[in-house]
Amino acid sequence: MSPTLSSSLSSPWFRTSAAANLVDSEGGLRPTIFEEMTGLAQRFDAINLGQGFPDTDGPAELAEIAAALISNDDAAARRNQYAPGSGILPLREAIARHQHRHYGLELNPETEILVSTGATEALAASLMAFLSPGDEVVTFEPFYDSYAAVTALTNATLVPVPLTLSDAGARPDLERFAQAVTEKTRVILLNSPHNPCGVVFTQDELRVIADAAAAHDCIIISDEVYEHLTFGSPHIPIATLEGAFERTVTISSAGKAFSMTGWKVGWASGPAPLIAAVKSVKQFLSYSSGPAFQPAVAHGLDHGEKWFESLRTDLREGRDILVNGLREAGLRVIEPEGTYFVIADVSSLGVTSAADLARLLPEHAGVAGIPVEVFAIPEHQSEFSSWIRFAFCKRPEVLHDAVARLKDGLPRTAAVLKAAAAAGDNA
Repeated sequence: MSPTLSSSLSSPWFRTSAAANLVDSEGGLRPTIFEEMTGLAQRFDAINLGQGFPDTDGPAELAEIAAALISNDDAAARRNQYAPGSGILPLREAIARHQHRHYGLELNPETEILVSTGATEALAASLMAFLSPGDEVVTFEPFYDSYAAVTALTNATLVPVPLTLSDAGARPDLERFAQAVTEKTRVILLNSPHNPCGVVFTQDELRVIADAAAAHDCIIISDEVYEHLTFGSPHIPIATLEGAFERTVTISSAGKAFSMTGWKVGWASGPAPLIAAVKSVKQFLSYSSGPAFQPAVAHGLDHGEKWFESLRTDLREGRDILVNGLREAGLRVIEPEGTYFVIADVSSLGVTSAADLARLLPEHAGVAGIPVEVFAIPEHQSEFSSWIRFAFCKRPEVLHDAVARLKDGLPRTAAVLKAAAAAGDNA
C-alpha cells in the first residue's frame, strides 16, 4: 500500500470507501462494482444489465422545455445561472401538489420541500444533518451502496437487517428489525420500493417501522425514488401513517420517475424543522443545480400521469421478459413488485459465488449483472452470495436478446468457473 493510503486509514474518505466495499484485502482502493461491470461489458460487447439506467429517454416535452431554457434567444428567458438553494419555487409547488394529489400530504413549498442534486445528495445531506459519531442507522439489507458510505463518513454505525429471501418473495424480518432498533438508533433508513430486491413494503410493515421510530425517538429517512414504478402493489409513503410525518424526511427524484437519470433533480420533503436541518448541510454540498431542468420537472410532475402509467406498463413488460427468461434458464427468481431490478439465485447452476460468476458473464454469456452481496456489509454477504441483480429498464428487443444469451451462456459460464476452481484445487 502506498504511504498516502497507509497514513490515512482513519480518514473520512477511507471509512467511506471501506464501507462501500471499495477497499481490497491489502488496503488499496478498487473501482465500484458498477465501474467494473460496465468496463467488462464494454470490453466484451456485452449487454449491460448491471447499472439501472434506461436505454430510452423520457418525455420529449420535458427535454424541449429544458433545451429552450438553456438556449433561448431571449437572454432574460435563459436559465443557465444558479437556481435558488432550495430549488425554484414552481418546482417546490409542483412537488407539493404531487404529494397531495397522490398521497394526501399537505406540504408548505416554502419551508417543507428542498430540491437537491439527485436523491443521492438529499440522502447524504439528511444523514449528515442528523448523525453524530456513535449513532446507529438501522436499514434493510441489501441496500443502496451510498447508505453505508455516507453513514461511515459521519462516523456513525450502520446496522443492517437482512431481508428474508424465499420462494414467496423478499420480505422484511420484523422481529429482527425490532431487535436492531435500540436507544442508540438515531435514524431508520427505509427504501420502498426497494433496490435491489423489488419489495414494496405493506402498510402493516410500515406501521411496525413507524411505531419503532416513535418508541425510540428516531428520525425516519424514506428513500422513495421508485414510487411510480410499482406493478400492482401500491406505494405507501411512511409519512402518511398516523404519527410518522413529524419525524420523516421523504426523498424522491425525477431521474427514475421520468427516465432522466442524468438530470440529477431530486427532493426532500417533510416537517419544516427537519427540512431546515437538511438544507443547512445541503447548501454546502452542491448549493444548487439544474436551473433549466427544474422547470421541466415541475411541468412533468403536473402533467405526468399518462407518462407514469406508460412507464409502468413498459417496465412490467420488461420485468416479465427477464423474469420468465431467467426462470427458463433454471434460476430461482424473486419477482419484483417494483423498481428496475430483479434478483436471481444462481446456486442451481452449482455455483456458490454470484460475484465470481458475474465477473465471467460478460465474456462467456455476453451479459453483465451485479452480485447482490456488494449491497451488504461483509458480515452478511454470505446470506446473499448466490444472488445476482439484473436491470430490466431496457427495450424489449434488448431484453429478449439478453435472455437468449443467458439461456445459452449461463451453463457455459458456470462450467468455466467450476473448471477454474477444480484447477485451483489440483494445483
